[in-house]
Amino acid sequence: MMRRKISRFVLAGLVLVGGILPLETSAAPADEAAFLNSLEGRWTGGGTVLLRIDRGPINVSCNFSSDATGTALAMRGTCRGLLVVSRSISADLRTDGARYTGIYVGPRGGRSALSGSRSGNAINLTVTWAREVNGDRKATLVVQKRGENGMRLSTVDVDPATGKRVVTSELNLRRS
Repeated sequence: MMRRKISRFVLAGLVLVGGILPLETSAAPADEAAFLNSLEGRWTGGGTVLLRIDRGPINVSCNFSSDATGTALAMRGTCRGLLVVSRSISADLRTDGARYTGIYVGPRGGRSALSGSRSGNAINLTVTWAREVNGDRKATLVVQKRGENGMRLSTVDVDPATGKRVVTSELNLRRS
């Protein structure tokens, strides 16, 4: 059960909000490869994760490595929380024109689907979890470039008890 909960925060580590941006594209398809290339490198940082919507946040620290090849981006990382819990995660994104698709693989190996588009400096993705999380299988993931050497990964889910959108993770990373 803890591994399943940790896998949610790990995606959030990829994941990840100053606000959810509209799911529209403002970039020409030729710009997508350049944008993905700007996300390449080694990233470190941390933030908070909710293991469950009805619980308090946990502080985490993360390390990621991302490689861009043309219109594809591969991210591999590890996030640590609760002093001793460490989980490996990965995400692979690909763009075909203005549309982004991909796969997130959490610590248990479940493959969750990613799809969306870019608006400005943010890739806005719908996550379709491999299994039910917080009462459904959908969430939102935003990968946002912040300046030359910053990236924010955040996830937002809907609280099944209230119907309100809740930031379930927010990681602020710096290129190292």
